[in-house]
Amino acid sequence: GGADSSSVRQLRQQNASLADRSHSALVELYSLESRLREQQARVDSLRAEVSAVSAERASVRRRVVLVRRVVTVSQQNLGQRLVRIYEEGRPDPLAILLGAESLGDAVTNLDGLHAMAGQDRSMLDQARRARASLGRLTRSLASRESRLAGLEEQAASAAAELEAARSERQSYLADLANQRRLNEGQISSLEHQAQAADKRSTTIAAQQAIAPTPAPSAPVAPSPPVRGGGRALTVVSTAYALPGTTATGLPVGPGIVAVDPTVIPFGTHMTIPGYGEGVAADTGSAIVGARIDVWVPTEKEAEIWGIKTITIYLH
Repeated sequence: GGADSSSVRQLRQQNASLADRSHSALVELYSLESRLREQQARVDSLRAEVSAVSAERASVRRRVVLVRRVVTVSQQNLGQRLVRIYEEGRPDPLAILLGAESLGDAVTNLDGLHAMAGQDRSMLDQARRARASLGRLTRSLASRESRLAGLEEQAASAAAELEAARSERQSYLADLANQRRLNEGQISSLEHQAQAADKRSTTIAAQQAIAPTPAPSAPVAPSPPVRGGGRALTVVSTAYALPGTTATGLPVGPGIVAVDPTVIPFGTHMTIPGYGEGVAADTGSAIVGARIDVWVPTEKEAEIWGIKTITIYLH
């Protein structure tokens, strides 16, 4: 029937629109996938850098501990040698007799203590410089690790946003695909309904053509041509608000018009003043001759419509 054809056209138009939207969403999803892949690679790179800097900091901390021990030991050694130098700085006869074979030996021993104290002092200076250098390196690495960790957090946040956007697009695409499948199902159902209604219409029209009919409630007025190749027809018009299906098997709804199929064939499109577009898709025992009955949602609207003589345009 005409109403089904209109619904099928609308569903096919919706599917065409859904296809366009699906294509746009797919292109956007491709872009999101590419950006997400790049962002995840950046997160991985920054994470590796943070891990490397953290490992280097741990190594530096171990070296700082060793250097501190060296400084402590060097300070102790230097202190002990300075005490000995102080104590042995003035050799006396008893020291010579007890600890050296001669005064020259004592002087030689004292020179050795000075040399070793110099070595201790040099080692202590080196250890202190190393400690200061490692301290600066520790602070530098801590600053770098903090900066990299911040960049990693930002990159991870951006990746999470892209992941969410990708999931939303994927869900949107799935919804569009589901809607298209539903539309295809409705199209198939409507086409079957239309075929069944067409068969019923043919049967009803044939039955009414051979059945005796009472005098029409209103004469069929001449049908002058109208724009678009249609024709005008003056009819008596009423309205009904019944639920269910029409005599042709179609579901009732806006645009359904009951007619006498011997006057207005089923499937005929028409323009009805005060109502809009309609399709001849129903009939009834009271609909005889030049008479139509338009479907409306409520009994109140049917009462308001009343009974009126109007000129409709068939096309």
